[in-house]
Amino acid sequence: MDCWKCEGEVAGGKGLPQGLSHHGAPTVVSRKEWGARSPTCGGQLAPSVPYVITDQLLGVECREQNDCSQKLRDLQSRAVYTQGRCDVAYNFLVGDDGKVYEGVGWGVPGMHTPGYNNISLGLAFFGSKIGSSPSPAALSAAEDLIFYAIRKGRLSPRYIQPLLLKEEVCLSPQQPVMPRTACPIIITRSTWEARETHCPKMNLPAKYVVIIHTAGAPCNESMECQSRVRDIQSFHMDRQDFCDIGYHFLVGQDGGVYEGVGWHHEGSHTYGYNDIGLGIAFMGNFVEKPPNAVALKAAQTLIQCAVDKGYLSPNYLLVGHSDVINTLSPGKALYNIISTWPHFRQ
Repeated sequence: MDCWKCEGEVAGGKGLPQGLSHHGAPTVVSRKEWGARSPTCGGQLAPSVPYVITDQLLGVECREQNDCSQKLRDLQSRAVYTQGRCDVAYNFLVGDDGKVYEGVGWGVPGMHTPGYNNISLGLAFFGSKIGSSPSPAALSAAEDLIFYAIRKGRLSPRYIQPLLLKEEVCLSPQQPVMPRTACPIIITRSTWEARETHCPKMNLPAKYVVIIHTAGAPCNESMECQSRVRDIQSFHMDRQDFCDIGYHFLVGQDGGVYEGVGWHHEGSHTYGYNDIGLGIAFMGNFVEKPPNAVALKAAQTLIQCAVDKGYLSPNYLLVGHSDVINTLSPGKALYNIISTWPHFRQ
């Protein structure tokens, strides 16, 4: 089978990927033009995302606008009525007619890749058979869309493109390709608008990982999670007189990892462990029901990242909050899961 080569590349530093030679604005067919249903999705996409994630829709080939519009209406209906989504999964779709079709658009997170929806543009090619490539017109349209997104501040100039729009790229059937990185994308303090920290420096590498839950309601979308992190910081600083938010990192049900005090400052999460343990807090109450799969995966990836980067000892010990202080945190349902993770010690 003819297959395109899969690889990831950072667009910044060495310039944009070679072969992107089109600099005009793409021809975009709006939702109104293709006959979309009224939007119902919530959430807000960050103004300058760091990723482009591409996919190919097998068996949804189209070569002219009327056909592409009908296929897109069918996709939307299936997403809403069969899959229970609020809309089509992608921010934009590209037809072999060389036109870009507006999915959920610039301002709303897609539903294409769990854990990355809030920090990427999801771009799907209307496809045909396994191993076939998009038409030259489709590739040119996608290239123009990327350049346009950078010019308009919708995409970071140093974006990472998991599937390169050049040479030979393998578009796997219905398998969104994740960026090859040992570390999760971390939503920084500046992104969630943190207040200034006054905490002492951390003693690295840390020797412990302490798993915590914040209690209260979970958050499922990036903007909701950012608001939740700000509220937690205010509570910790204004009501409990902490030097900052108490945790090193927080994890949302959106699969996002939110920087608390980060790697280099002490937390205020567990007396006796603040200077030697990384406090990772899942946002929500997990006494009866555990966090979802993307949140659990994000935390595990963060822990491995900490080891790889030298912030956490390779021989670290992982404990639940309730193992070291008298508390219900991290909740029985979450505790039952982390007790199966590597390095756990009760």
